[in-house]
Amino acid sequence: MNVALILAGGSGKRTEQDVPKQFINVFDKPIIIYTLEAFQKHPDIDGIIVSCLEGWEEILRAYAREYGITKLKWVVTGGENGQASARIALYELEKVCTEDDIVLIHDGVRPMLGGDVISDCIVTCRRYGNALSAIRCQETVVGTEDGISGDVSIHRNTIMRVMTPQAYRFGRVLWGHKEALKRGITNAVYTNTLMLELGERVYFSTGSAKNLKLTTLEDIEIFKALYSAEQEDWIK
Repeated sequence: MNVALILAGGSGKRTEQDVPKQFINVFDKPIIIYTLEAFQKHPDIDGIIVSCLEGWEEILRAYAREYGITKLKWVVTGGENGQASARIALYELEKVCTEDDIVLIHDGVRPMLGGDVISDCIVTCRRYGNALSAIRCQETVVGTEDGISGDVSIHRNTIMRVMTPQAYRFGRVLWGHKEALKRGITNAVYTNTLMLELGERVYFSTGSAKNLKLTTLEDIEIFKALYSAEQEDWIK
């Protein structure tokens, strides 16, 4: 079984809107629905679980019914950060998943997700036990401690830009989250950073520069432009 675990527990304060960013409407559709549709349409995804912002669970379920997201099987209330939200969802999946099932953890505010990215994430995870969607870094990278100045040049060929989805065999990622708590790791940015802190080796799968995380209002405007361009290409 392949399950998509969607993280949608953030309040989206950086957008400075009354509505959490994952529920902001773009072209009359909530951003979270674009994300869920990507997994709904993919033939290799068997179910979806969402770790949702407290108080928005029933709204999410209503939107899922409205837009035909039939693969949404579970909605749990998210935690104080991304790590906690992922862990809560994994504990829920412990009731139904086997060790070799695959869980794809994805940000609810990354709506420009292509089916090829999902497919390669699953294939790579089956081969190696995990998979991080990633792309080569195109920019010059400078190391800094204070964000004001830097004195270390980092060669871009030695780093990868990691994004979501990230796929893991269920047994191993559940172990990782439980082990992290034992070791006092409680605020990992992503599950991959948690697993790296535990000494795990990670593997890269196909990523996409269009797989933008919508953090600010400017990001949402970029999403609108990208989405409109894709629709126009389809019409042609």
